[in-house]
Amino acid sequence: MTDPHIPEQADTIPGADVSSKQASAPVGSASGAVRKAAKESLSDSPGWERATLEKLAFASLNEQRLARRWRTFVRLAWLGFFMLITWVVVSRNDQLQDASAPHTAMVEIKGEIASGAEASAELIVAALRGAFEDAGAQAVVLLINSPGGSPVQAGIINDEIRRLKAEYRKPVYAVVEESCASAAYYIAVAADKIFVDKASIVGSIGVLMDGFGFTGLMEKLGVERRLMTAGENKGFLDPFSPQTESQRAFAQGLLNQIHKQFIDVVKAGRGSRLKETPETFSGLFWSGQQAIELGLADQFGSLDFVAREVVKAEDIIDYTRRDNVAERLVKRFGAAIGAGAVHALQSLPALR
Repeated sequence: MTDPHIPEQADTIPGADVSSKQASAPVGSASGAVRKAAKESLSDSPGWERATLEKLAFASLNEQRLARRWRTFVRLAWLGFFMLITWVVVSRNDQLQDASAPHTAMVEIKGEIASGAEASAELIVAALRGAFEDAGAQAVVLLINSPGGSPVQAGIINDEIRRLKAEYRKPVYAVVEESCASAAYYIAVAADKIFVDKASIVGSIGVLMDGFGFTGLMEKLGVERRLMTAGENKGFLDPFSPQTESQRAFAQGLLNQIHKQFIDVVKAGRGSRLKETPETFSGLFWSGQQAIELGLADQFGSLDFVAREVVKAEDIIDYTRRDNVAERLVKRFGAAIGAGAVHALQSLPALR
């Protein structure tokens, strides 16, 4: 039992010693701080949950907003892509529609003349046909800047130029920029006239077949070449096998035959204008000024000069065929998957 005369709490006793309160204050204040912190934690816990939910909701909204923006960007990108394709097609159609007025038709022959290149027989012949068939084309100009390439591709183009000239009765002029050598000159001689700059490079009427041989090096390194063939000459272009005299003579005969074909084409195209010398068909090349003196070219002139002064039609329309965006995509994702096989016969002779 508790004595009713004794107070239950010491801090209610009148006149209590102040020092005793001060001594007990740290213990009391520490426990009070814990209780206060607990109360605050309990009182703040609903607000913390609400803040967390708000953060999650905002994060979800931001994620959805970013996803919508990305989808919008992708759709706009595809729309722009299809608009670009449409513009390419429409602009080319507009160009062909405008071609009905009198103009000079231009076909560019640039870079290496080879199958699969921009200066391939496939693309150039298609461009030439379009130029000749247009009634507004007063003449066709070959704008040439090429070091040469395949004799096969050049021969196809030369034959087609001569055929189209006979069919449509339109003049053909060749305008040389920096270079018109070897296979490019093979094409140029089909033109009625060849115009050059005084510093252009013209000529190189010759044929070559190049390669390497490593037999001596392999012997020094102790490497043995194990090549099996059915046919004694099947591997005579193999760089790791020795070349016999009969194989060398065969290859030289092949080159001589192609060289003669080249010479015949040049003589047929240039006719009496050609001033033949011992070096004419030796594979040498000359400046544009020297080419005129040798009869390999006719006169100085640029594309604009020929259109204005020779053709008398200053408007120039480019008929050159180039891969557009759609064609490149088709080749990349479909038809050109096996395009690497085109380069399998790298050892074929080339005009250079």
